[in-house]
Amino acid sequence: MDTLNKKVLAEVVSEKHNLTKKEASEIVDLVFDEMTKSLKKGDKVDITGFGKFEVKTRAARKGINPQTKETIEIPASKVPGFKASKSLKDLLK
Repeated sequence: MDTLNKKVLAEVVSEKHNLTKKEASEIVDLVFDEMTKSLKKGDKVDITGFGKFEVKTRAARKGINPQTKETIEIPASKVPGFKASKSLKDLLK
């Protein structure tokens, strides 16, 4: 099983659009930086045909320290969420 990472993605962009690897890498970095900035502001990122990224808020809750078995308070936090589009789901069936 292979992994698609930023380096491989930049190589694909470089080959398909006749760019240097450095130029393609800058474009890929720009795309991810803009997505990150939007999510950090609380906006949603909707990539048609792929899916939606959004920031979800987890409420504060009680948990248990597995080492001491003491009850601890876990603070509220924000986490990234992703929902695949219907077309992506259909492609993966």
